[in-house]
Amino acid sequence: MNVVPTGYHTVTPWLITQGHTHELIGFITAVFDATELGRVGDPPNIGHAEVRIGDSVVMLFDVPAWPPTPAFLRLYVEDDAATLARAVHHGATTLTVPTEMFWGDRVSRFADPFGNLWWLHQRVAEPTGDELAARMRDPAFEEAMRYVQSLEFTPRR
Repeated sequence: MNVVPTGYHTVTPWLITQGHTHELIGFITAVFDATELGRVGDPPNIGHAEVRIGDSVVMLFDVPAWPPTPAFLRLYVEDDAATLARAVHHGATTLTVPTEMFWGDRVSRFADPFGNLWWLHQRVAEPTGDELAARMRDPAFEEAMRYVQSLEFTPRR
């Protein structure tokens, strides 16, 4: 018997809101073309919900008295700029614009309207070991790292 159910992975994130899970599901489905797998309960008190983003399940629920607990999520997407634009269209705040990093990913970050921080990654290069070593010392990539790490790390509520 497989210890991980079919369709799930070893790690499954929870997103907890204080009565906004219904809206967060709408945001996730609109921005990431996610599929809602099901929910138990009705707004403003959804006891359990699941959405699939790509090949991963994200679970969500409402707890009115839960302290604000932002999630920090990293996703690989096919088009980081388009995904970021959709997120902003649906109320997110851009924290960093798509920026190519030395290891070959283009990275951006946004805060969603619910207090969560999302890192978008798109693979744009496959540097060899020697290229990777050179890119790590390249001033442009050093500046890119400073930029991606320099802005606020946690979203404002």
